[in-house]
Amino acid sequence: MKSDILTPTVVPEEAHEPKSRARSFANERMAPVAAEYFESGAYPDDVVDAAHEAGLVAQEIDTEYGGPGRSLEAIVATVEEFFRADAGLGLGVVSQSFGTEILQEFGTEAQKDEYLRAVAAGEKRTGMAITEPDTGSDLAGMETEAKLEGDEWVLNGEKYWIGNGVSGDYITVYARTEDSDDRHSNHSLVLVPTDAPGYEAEPVPEKMAYRASEQAHIVFDDCRVPKENLVGERGNGFKMVAEFFNSGRVRVAAHGIGIAAAAIEEAWDFVHGREEFGRSVADFQSVQHDLAEMRMEFESARALLWQAVDHVQRGEDAERWAAMAKAKATEVAADCAETAMKLHGGRALLDGERVTRVYRDVRMPMTYEGVGAIQRDLIYRNF
Repeated sequence: MKSDILTPTVVPEEAHEPKSRARSFANERMAPVAAEYFESGAYPDDVVDAAHEAGLVAQEIDTEYGGPGRSLEAIVATVEEFFRADAGLGLGVVSQSFGTEILQEFGTEAQKDEYLRAVAAGEKRTGMAITEPDTGSDLAGMETEAKLEGDEWVLNGEKYWIGNGVSGDYITVYARTEDSDDRHSNHSLVLVPTDAPGYEAEPVPEKMAYRASEQAHIVFDDCRVPKENLVGERGNGFKMVAEFFNSGRVRVAAHGIGIAAAAIEEAWDFVHGREEFGRSVADFQSVQHDLAEMRMEFESARALLWQAVDHVQRGEDAERWAAMAKAKATEVAADCAETAMKLHGGRALLDGERVTRVYRDVRMPMTYEGVGAIQRDLIYRNF
């Protein structure tokens, strides 16, 4: 390919150094083992540990609590590189601190000192439990309950597709604590150590994609935690999570951009290295048009992403811009993966091909933090 598809041109100057560091790490420690981890489905402890040593984990945690304290721009720049190398390993790295942004914004000093420092130091792994087996996009409809009994919260219910739900040390759980007519004021956030009585979790089995990352099915059966584990104001969970999703969705858009870049690279390399009917496949005009379309859509989605990053960082129309970026980037990634598969022909059916992993992985970011229809609802509501 003539140029770097993840060019730093659109990336703010302050993010160039972490982006470069992330690229080197992704090329050296992620890409070479991506196929192996996809095949085994094992948790990539060595990759995660190396990412900690490289200062590429828990990037949103402030220096006050031992983290790098990087901006959203810097985080997005690194995420693009991780997911270009491999989506499963990328999620394994970025999910180490999932939920800490909310804790840093709304938690008590005691909570932040205990939990944030441990994650920043690589001593603890965390996650956030929102989605349930029967409820995915309806935040106000989640049914897992947390009732205050004396000095303890007692949790009952189930959560599904929860990152680090098995191997993590604590999970920030979104649970129903109120019974108000205002369905947006019924939920709260509670910190739950995974060794708490009544906490049971098992891995989601045999995923078709993101196999190097861990998602879990969690069951709370009279799970008890101290009342001081409440994060932020009681009944304010919906608003806290909705605000968190603004920055979360631009990061997911970066997941899509990284995957789209991988699809384009695979398509380009394949058609330029193969001959049919006595000529390079890349010489056929229809193939050239496919590649041109992929590049145009990719650049459009990436430009929208970086505009959204700016709006979210400044708090201006954040929900609309985050939703637009998330929908566009993940859907473009899916289109690019589909075209790459088509251009590979029969080779696309082989499990060992990178393009096959890309094609499988691309379905995941289209789903988490709200499917496309939900993003369009948000865009229209904030039109």
